[in-house]
Amino acid sequence: MTKRFDPQKGESKSRAAHARTKRWLGSQTLVRGLEVLEAVASGVNNLADLAAAVKLNRSTAHRLASTLVEKRYLTFAARQGYGLGPKALEIGYQARIQLTIPRVAHEHLEALAAQTGDTVHLGILDGNRALYLDKIAGRRRIDISSRVGEVQPLRSTGLGKALLLDENDAKLREFYRCENGTGELYDVPEASWLKRMQALIPDVRRAADLISRELGWQAAGAAARKSGRQLS
Repeated sequence: MTKRFDPQKGESKSRAAHARTKRWLGSQTLVRGLEVLEAVASGVNNLADLAAAVKLNRSTAHRLASTLVEKRYLTFAARQGYGLGPKALEIGYQARIQLTIPRVAHEHLEALAAQTGDTVHLGILDGNRALYLDKIAGRRRIDISSRVGEVQPLRSTGLGKALLLDENDAKLREFYRCENGTGELYDVPEASWLKRMQALIPDVRRAADLISRELGWQAAGAAARKSGRQLS
């Protein structure tokens, strides 16, 4: 028995498929626009490098960047290229003041920086990375190449190690091996690193950064705890 074709059902399916395609294309455009924004935030400022960074052709990259300039998320100036625009800075500022931890900790960070003369960072665990939430520059003539909003490795920074103090051996190995997959060089073998982590005493709430990311300098990280003694 042959089925009769129902024009209304066929049209309904066609509309549904068109709507799904439209949503998918919209999502793709949004993701690519965000990638352009992130590339500029990382320091890419010319069209050729921007297209390469987001793996798009120049015309598509230019169209997305122009839209972001129009919406004030990016700026563009001849001979200077692209930069973050006032709208991006506004959102970043709003995100920063809405985060409870930086608001509470900022005064203490300033006091610590003033007391030690060193640069002080505040960060939290963000997946398999340390997310930097605040930074107070020290008085020493040292350029610490970190910035608020970036993520850094856990196994090779004092802040990262401090954030791992409550983790068991299995979880520590997982974090270590996860960073192996990023291609970042780190010359401390897993067994040696795990032994160092086991030797750190959580109750002193500090972690020595034996291999600093800044050549010739060492860093120290401290873990802030909530009333339940869990890392905040």
